[in-house]
Amino acid sequence: MHLARVVGTVVSTIKDEALKGAKLLIIEPLSHDLKPAGERLVAVDAIGVGYGEHVFFERSREATVAFPDRIVPADAAILAVVERVDL
Repeated sequence: MHLARVVGTVVSTIKDEALKGAKLLIIEPLSHDLKPAGERLVAVDAIGVGYGEHVFFERSREATVAFPDRIVPADAAILAVVERVDL
């Protein structure tokens, strides 16, 4: 899993049927010390997070594991909320 911060939302009125009702969020990957570490990307929210929260996300095939009841065409999915980071 990778660490990121939610920095925005995406609104799409026309999308694949498997994404109906799913929230699409813009996330910014972070390094272990919470500094930006890569390009922003769109991720499907599997758990219900909000703007500014720190999250764990997964990419590629692993992103689809968050949706066991349907096949979701996603390259990234948010899987967990990060409550605290201790270094």
